[in-house]
Amino acid sequence: MIHIKPFRGMRPVPEKISEVASPPWDVLSSTEAREKAKDNPNSFLHVIRPEIDFAADIESYNKKVYAKGTENLQKLINQGILIQDEKPHFYIYKLRMNTHEQVGLVATASVEDYLQGKIKKHEHTLSHKASDRANHVDILNAQTGPVFLTYHAREKINDLIKRCLEEQPIYDFIGDYDVQHTFYIVSNETCIKEFESAFLEVDALYIADGHHRSAAAARVYEKRKTNNPKHTGNEPYNYYLTVIFPDSHIQILEYNRVVRDLNGHTPETLIQKITERFEIEHHPSNNPVSGQNAYKPTKPHTFGMYLEGKWYHLSARGKILNHSNPIDQLDVSILQDNLLAPILGIADPRTDKRIQFVGGIRGLSWLEELVNRGKYRIAFSLYPTSIKQLMSIADACEVMPPKSTWFEPKLASGVVIHMLD
Repeated sequence: MIHIKPFRGMRPVPEKISEVASPPWDVLSSTEAREKAKDNPNSFLHVIRPEIDFAADIESYNKKVYAKGTENLQKLINQGILIQDEKPHFYIYKLRMNTHEQVGLVATASVEDYLQGKIKKHEHTLSHKASDRANHVDILNAQTGPVFLTYHAREKINDLIKRCLEEQPIYDFIGDYDVQHTFYIVSNETCIKEFESAFLEVDALYIADGHHRSAAAARVYEKRKTNNPKHTGNEPYNYYLTVIFPDSHIQILEYNRVVRDLNGHTPETLIQKITERFEIEHHPSNNPVSGQNAYKPTKPHTFGMYLEGKWYHLSARGKILNHSNPIDQLDVSILQDNLLAPILGIADPRTDKRIQFVGGIRGLSWLEELVNRGKYRIAFSLYPTSIKQLMSIADACEVMPPKSTWFEPKLASGVVIHMLD
């Protein structure tokens, strides 16, 4: 039984949506965010990454940074760029990237459902990141970035969403990576009640992207509940901002790896060690265009490896495959446990500075460039984790290895905000 509620969204006036909407807070570094927003005072990056309005050496967790975020949010409201809907609504958010399309319900989800495990996790959170997002939410008094949730698709909910798509959208714009963002308001009271009722029949939601934002919502909830002697359970802080997509709509891209050195190996001795656990073949190159000759895995348990200007095709040998444990079956686990750790010495990918992770959206030519420039010595391309694997691991209350999934397209921030007053 999942509890969702409509809310009075704070959102841009239609003519300003393209200026305001920005990538999520965790997609860009401070340097990238500063560059992207430098000529756009209305970019929502000034709200979610307010350190960009200070000198580059400021600590992101400085109290002045959160105060600046509050100031920037209030400025957008005072200038009439952001307006708040008079009544609580649900919203429909449609994303289109190339031929892929996904449609989800924008709603506030119950923090209690999260705390009780009805909204399931598959990742650990880092305390300092959760604290940062909690401080951001608490000081700005607003949830500025939605959590991306999914669920086992249900025909009843699909039909409700299809009915809503017959209305005129309030926004329709092209964002980063040529993703089309289309946004609808659900104002019909009957539809609102039907959505609430339909989700009461859903057993669980799954966090696809947004573990730190979910943890932050829980921290703010606990703090405000403790400090509110008149707490009723109906206050806005009892719920948090989400977009909920059916699992059948989810697109997960590969999350590739690059490593700075060969851990003392020569290319020849490295390949010799790899052949003990993987079948390895040279991937022939007939195309001089960067990335066009790269090996992109087409099935699980296969990997691409770029070394010394050449691509190789790796296949996991049967002896290293463990079919009894859903985590060990993940390609990110197979690569980590049988190559990155024992051969390249990457014992803890969460903390080791020698490894970096590259989302599939950047393409394999970016892996080649990183290696060719000499910043890294070797790169690996992976087959994407499936949404079925993610859900199975969450159902087992297990945790996936770091950087197992890269979801595309990304939700934009600044399209709608959940105010906590």
